[in-house]
Amino acid sequence: MKLSWKVVAFMLFLFHSTNHISLAQQQGNDEADDEAEKQPTIPKGQEHCKGIFIWYNFISRTKEFPRLKNTITQSWAFKSRVTILNMGTSELQAWKIFIGFQYKEILVSAKGAVLTSGVDFPAPVGNGTYLSGYPQTDLETSIDTANELDKIQVKVELRGTQFGLKPPGNPMPKTIKLANDGYKCPSPTRRKASMYVCCVKDPKLKANKTTKTKFFPRQKGDLLISYDVSQAYKNNYLAQVTIENRHPLGRLDHWNLTWEWMRGEFINSLKGAYVRKVDISGCLNGKVGEYYGDMDFSKVLNCEKKPILFDLPPEKADDAQMGKIPFCCRNGTLLPETMDSTKSKSAFVIEVFKIPPDLNRTTIYPPHKWKIVGDLNPDYRCGAPIRVEPAQSPDPTGVEAVKYAIASWQIVCNISRPTKGNSRCCVTFSAYYNKSAIPCDTCACGCEDTAKCNPNKPAMLLPPEALLVPFENRSVKAKAWAQIQHFKVPKPLPCGDNCGVSINWHVSSDYKQGWAARLTLFNWKSINFENWFTAVQFKKAGSGYERMFSFNATILKELNNTIFIQGIEGMNYLIGKKNGSDPENDPDVPGKQQSVVTFKKSGKTWPDIAKGDGFPTKVLFNGEECALPSRIPVSTGIRFSVSLSLLFLCKFVSFLLIQRLN
Repeated sequence: MKLSWKVVAFMLFLFHSTNHISLAQQQGNDEADDEAEKQPTIPKGQEHCKGIFIWYNFISRTKEFPRLKNTITQSWAFKSRVTILNMGTSELQAWKIFIGFQYKEILVSAKGAVLTSGVDFPAPVGNGTYLSGYPQTDLETSIDTANELDKIQVKVELRGTQFGLKPPGNPMPKTIKLANDGYKCPSPTRRKASMYVCCVKDPKLKANKTTKTKFFPRQKGDLLISYDVSQAYKNNYLAQVTIENRHPLGRLDHWNLTWEWMRGEFINSLKGAYVRKVDISGCLNGKVGEYYGDMDFSKVLNCEKKPILFDLPPEKADDAQMGKIPFCCRNGTLLPETMDSTKSKSAFVIEVFKIPPDLNRTTIYPPHKWKIVGDLNPDYRCGAPIRVEPAQSPDPTGVEAVKYAIASWQIVCNISRPTKGNSRCCVTFSAYYNKSAIPCDTCACGCEDTAKCNPNKPAMLLPPEALLVPFENRSVKAKAWAQIQHFKVPKPLPCGDNCGVSINWHVSSDYKQGWAARLTLFNWKSINFENWFTAVQFKKAGSGYERMFSFNATILKELNNTIFIQGIEGMNYLIGKKNGSDPENDPDVPGKQQSVVTFKKSGKTWPDIAKGDGFPTKVLFNGEECALPSRIPVSTGIRFSVSLSLLFLCKFVSFLLIQRLN
C-alpha cells in the first residue's frame, strides 16, 4: 500500500515526539536516582540526631610486605571512611574530630582533612589523632542550604597501615568524637565494621554574650600567628603574617617558619622576612608555568610547596625594599612579655600568586601545616588555620577610623612538653652534704651513635669539677672517681647527654633561718645566647625566695612561685664554647655564668633541704623545659634522730654482752 507524504510526515512526528518524551522521562528518572544517591544513608535509630553525626566505616585491608608469621608484627594496609554530617540547627565552624586509633596505625593520607597537629603524612597515630577539615572547614545547616548535601556533609577517605590484628577482626578505633568546644559526645555505637555517634551542644555551656558573627573570635594560645589579607586581586593578594608570643615563659630565637601551599600558590615577594631558598624551579613546569607563560620568573622569590622563611637582621629594618614593616627585622627573636613586651611580636608582608581555578578576588585559601622552630627554644605545635574576625588597624590616612582586613585566619601554637630524650638542655644536681655531682641523664637530649656507649645505663657520678669538662673528656675522671668512691663501672660506659646547655643547681648551705644555692649555666653550643633567661620552680621552697646576687630575678606567684632569672646589663650574653687547641690536653671550654640565690624559711611547713626540697622540680632555659636528673644527692652524714636510735641500740647490745660475760 502506498502511503502519502502527509501520512509519512505525521508518523515521523509521532515517533520523534514519543522518543523525546521517553528521553525526558528517563532523564527525570536519572535525576531522581542521582538525588536518591546523594541522600545520606543513616543507621536506623539515628535519623533524629539533632547535632553533628559522625560515622566511621572500615572498608578493607590487605596484607603488606614483608609477609610475616607473627601476627603482632605483620602490617596491613587499610582503607576507611569518616562521614561528618550536620543534622542540627547551628553551623559548625572549623570542624575537628578525634579518632582513637589503637593498632599502631600509621596514617598515610586523609582526603578531605588534614592532621590538626600540622605534621606531615605518613604520621604515627596509634594513640589517636585529631583531624581538621580541608578544604571544607565549615558545615552549614540543612535549613540554610535547602538540604544541599555538599555544604552540610563531608566525607574523609583514610588510608594507612595497622599492625597486630588478625582477620576476620576489623581494626576499629576505640572511639570517635567531635573535638569542637561546646559539644558533648556519648560513647559511640559499634556495628561490626562501622561506628557512629551523635554529638549535641552542651546544655550547661553558657551562651556567649558577644555579638554573633560569621567567624570565630580570636583564640588564645602560647604563640599566635595571624594571616591577614590586606589587598586582593584576581590572581594574587597581599597578606601580613604576625607572630605574637603570649606565653610568660615562652621564647623563640632565630625563628624559622614553614607551611605548605595546598593549591599551587607561590611567593612573588616578601618584606620584613626572607626565604632560605630562592627557588623558582617549581614554577617553570606544571600548571604555574602553563598559566603564567609570559611571566619573568627570575624576579619571583620562591616556588617551593613548603618554603622556609626567617626574620631579617635589625640593619634591614629601614631598607626600602626589604624592610619598612612594623615589628620586623629582629633577627628572629621573640621574647616573653614578662621580659620585654616590646619585643614579643614579629611581622612581615607576603605577596602570593594563585593559579586556576582560584582566579577570583574572594577565593583565598591560607597555607596549612604551619611549623615554627628556633635555637634551643620550646617545641611549638601549631593547629590548622581557622577563619576569624577580620583584623582591625588604624586607618593609614591618620583620621579616626578603623581599617578592616579583607579576610583573616589564625593559627594557634602551643608549647608541648619534651618527651624523654628530646630535650635540648639539661640540669645537674650537687650539694654541700654530698661529695658527688649528679650529671645529666644518659641521652637526656638524644643519642644517635650508641655503638661505643650504653644508652640504657644511668650516668656515672662525678667529682663536681668534672662538670666543667666536655663529656668526651670525662671518662678518666669518672673512672677515677668511681674507684675512689667504690662505685661500679659499667662496660661500655654510659652515653653522654648531648645537650647544648646544661645548668648546675648546687645546694650550698642550710641553716635555721634559710638556705642558699648556686646556679651555674654552661653553654656547650658554638652560638651566643643574647638576653638569655632561665626559670626554676620548686614543690615547696620557691615561695621563700629572698635574693639573687649576680642576676636579676623576679618571683612569679601566678606561675606556681616560679623564679624568673635573667642576666643584668653587661652580663646578658651567655657566650658559646671556646675550642681548645688540643682535645685531650686542652679541651673545649663552655661559656659560663654563675650566681648565688638565697631563700628564707617561713610558713608552717619548712622545706627539708636534705630530703630534696632544695632542688627544683622544673627548670627552663629560654623557654625550653630542661631534662632533670632521675635522682637527687642524698645526705652522707647520719641525721640526729638516727644517731640517737643507733646510740641507744649500741648501749643496749653492750649491756647484754656485759651481762653474759659476767
